[in-house]
Amino acid sequence: MARHKRHSNHHEEEHIDETWLIPYADLLTLLLALFIVLFAMRSEDSSKMDAMMKSLYKAFNTVSVFDTDSGGQTPSNNSSTPKPKPEPEPDPDSDTDQVSEDEKNLQEFMKNMQQYIDVNNLEAEIYLTDMQEGIQITLKDSIIFDSGSDKLLANFTPILDNIANMLQTIDNSIIVEGHTDNKPISTSQFPSNWELSGGRALSVVHYLQSKNIDPNRLRYTGYGEFKPIFPNDTNEHREANRRVNFIVLRK
Repeated sequence: MARHKRHSNHHEEEHIDETWLIPYADLLTLLLALFIVLFAMRSEDSSKMDAMMKSLYKAFNTVSVFDTDSGGQTPSNNSSTPKPKPEPEPDPDSDTDQVSEDEKNLQEFMKNMQQYIDVNNLEAEIYLTDMQEGIQITLKDSIIFDSGSDKLLANFTPILDNIANMLQTIDNSIIVEGHTDNKPISTSQFPSNWELSGGRALSVVHYLQSKNIDPNRLRYTGYGEFKPIFPNDTNEHREANRRVNFIVLRK
């Protein structure tokens, strides 16, 4: 009997109670989870933090490591991290919409202008160009001025009246340009083509202002002979170079 008892005592010494390791391991796991969450809170991306907390919740299948009053809701439901703000609704009066409306009005103006040119058979004297900076209306000076003069011809003013009426349908800024050929001029009024081209552009500007075009929309410049569209080598080319441009600027 004594021999059997000694064998029993030896067996009990070999199997020491290690059940305390289970709660200890759980505590370490929870501490690890806490540090992971604290590290995640340093991130500015709240959606990533929520995703990580949900993953931890599912992995442990228990309540959040934070104290809650809900009896164990998922962390994303109780987190104090602010939710991402929703994108604002498009403003119907935004600049993008306004630009589209401005362009629509400008294209409508160009359409009406082209119809006026076609109906009145003015294709040889007036033509339109859609440029990056705006819509350009080019008029040959032969229908506007006498040679060497900046006085508007009487038979041209009805055409200019119609152009002014169409310009009143929009509020875009307008540049009036004067151009000449390379034939020199030297008079007391116009010592060179600079003065002649500038004087012609100014005459058009004054007339538009008299037709109730806001002067704040208007400006003019004279280029003389220095911006030809053709070489000044034939009469036809020189005639084409003598012109007045209206540029209706895009906004």
